[in-house]
Amino acid sequence: MQTRNKIMDDISQLMTNAMGVAQGAREEAETAMKSMIDRWLADRDFVTREEFEAVRAMAQKAREENAALEARIAALEAKGSKSKE
Repeated sequence: MQTRNKIMDDISQLMTNAMGVAQGAREEAETAMKSMIDRWLADRDFVTREEFEAVRAMAQKAREENAALEARIAALEAKGSKSKE
């Protein structure tokens, strides 16, 4: 009876160790894959979401400033037209 428990304990320990090795291999594979994808994306000159959002905000601000300047020019032109009359 005692040898049976020892065998079960050994099998249990072996399975626990195997699961630990499998978990470590999975984490290592994930890290390697992420690193490879990051390098591939960097080589393609893709922008990050943060960079895209920053440029988008700058473009929106430029459009708003352009609209304000257009309105100001129109007002000045209208004022200039009235002065000539």
